[in-house]
Amino acid sequence: MEKTVIYQLFTRHFSNTNPTCKPDGTLAENGCGKLAEINDAALDAIAKMGTTHVWYTGVVRHASTTRYPFESRPANANVVKGKAGSPYAICDYYDIDPDLAVSVVDRMAEFEELVERTHEHGLRCLIDFVPNHVARNYHSDANPTAPQLGEADNPHIAFDPDNNFYYLPDTEFISPVGDKDQKYNELPARASGNDAFTPTPSINDWYETVKLNYGVAPDGSTHFDPKPDTWNKMRDILLFWAKKGIDGFRVDMAEMVPVEFWKWAIRQIKTRHPHIIFVAETYDLAQYRNYVAAGFDLLYDKVNFYDTLRAVLCGKRPANDLRNIWQNTGDLSKNLLYFLENHDEQRIASDFFLGDGAKAKPGMMLAATMGKGGVMLYAGQEMGERGMDAEGFSGTDGRTTIFDYWAPTTLRLFANDHRYTDSQLPDEARQLRQWYARTMTEVQRHPALAYGEMYDLMWVNQHISLDASRVYAFLRYTDRERLLIALNFGNTPLKVHIRIPADAWRLMGSTWNESIQPRDLLGNSPVQPRTSVEKSQTNGIELTIPAHDGLMMKL
Repeated sequence: MEKTVIYQLFTRHFSNTNPTCKPDGTLAENGCGKLAEINDAALDAIAKMGTTHVWYTGVVRHASTTRYPFESRPANANVVKGKAGSPYAICDYYDIDPDLAVSVVDRMAEFEELVERTHEHGLRCLIDFVPNHVARNYHSDANPTAPQLGEADNPHIAFDPDNNFYYLPDTEFISPVGDKDQKYNELPARASGNDAFTPTPSINDWYETVKLNYGVAPDGSTHFDPKPDTWNKMRDILLFWAKKGIDGFRVDMAEMVPVEFWKWAIRQIKTRHPHIIFVAETYDLAQYRNYVAAGFDLLYDKVNFYDTLRAVLCGKRPANDLRNIWQNTGDLSKNLLYFLENHDEQRIASDFFLGDGAKAKPGMMLAATMGKGGVMLYAGQEMGERGMDAEGFSGTDGRTTIFDYWAPTTLRLFANDHRYTDSQLPDEARQLRQWYARTMTEVQRHPALAYGEMYDLMWVNQHISLDASRVYAFLRYTDRERLLIALNFGNTPLKVHIRIPADAWRLMGSTWNESIQPRDLLGNSPVQPRTSVEKSQTNGIELTIPAHDGLMMKL
């Protein structure tokens, strides 16, 4: 059984080698990554990172300011964010984004070839499913025979269970941005994707999208019997992509869609395609168990894992607070997806986070070794991508833009004329990538990290033999393997004595003896086994942990 490792790859950026990078530039000026250019060399490099799944972000067709002759409803700049548009403002659920194709007319074939190529490298393929909202110009040109969203709606009433959208009768939608060259007409106005039931959303609202109606009235009452029309339409979209040979869906804002829909829809998909996995973007810790019960395989653990870990990495909370993570969600360990970066979060190496990607090594080790679930990397993270460009709509916010045509520096250098080697990377980026590859490959070699149990060592060490503000230590084990993870979140190397209590040895099916020789699997530091002075309580290991790093030791 392997550890699930998801490599998030933003397709618009990943293979783009255009160095122009003009702020607010067009497709013609800045270029765009292509599906066909995610070639064997790229996939081989990704596979060598210990990856099991590649999440191709932004492949489904979304609204942009780039015009194509086949569009029946081209997007209007008043309801598009940036030149390239948000990949979460879907304008055709049945199509591939034409920006990503070498041959626009063959864009679906190019995607299918990428899926096949991904599988040939032993990797599985995830794509986005965006169930909560669509672009304001939504219309499927790729599948005109499918019932169109909203075509049978009664727009004269605010809510009907069989309407696909929510309406604001007798009001006109007014965009918070104005393009004098293009007037946008929407009468009556429809509610925006972030539950903004107003005809005048703000610049901070998801004004470029329209909220989908799953049978939940604005007053919170539910109308699920008979099943609302939107349920069937969205189920059919999931089945369409499942038949393309993909291996799963990363579900955008899953908690904004009623859990009753997921209980029904996921069962429908998995009955026909049992290998498909569902990964939910979730933010409400109180709802985690409901969405696992509904059939989701993995849930984002942002508010519990990421927020706690980021505070520790930035020195705002002691390392010992990391115990709260497993204490809050211990029974859900196999269903949680840990990460330090994704397209919504600021880059580790940005000025808004740590300023140096290498300083997150202990955090990345924690993400990869703490739980039984999955771990996710965001393309560029492993090279210390800073995300400090002012690309256009996004501005300088420490994130890699999802709204603009761009080529992030590390990804452009790594693409290296689509040879995907680290020869053009600066030394620091090359060394960091090598560390990630070595660490993640080692993680995949140990069953204890995929499905073994965890034993937190802080209760017996925090007041005695280590600085709990900077060090965090725990065990992962099976009946055949015992691993010790020791992490240093401090700025200096730390010499510590990790005490392992008799209770831990009992649970691991062993006892301490002098013949045990701990072995550092990553080659970071020598260790010395020794018997604790308090033999009746514990035995332990003396070791030195490098600054901003960690040790993974086999006992």
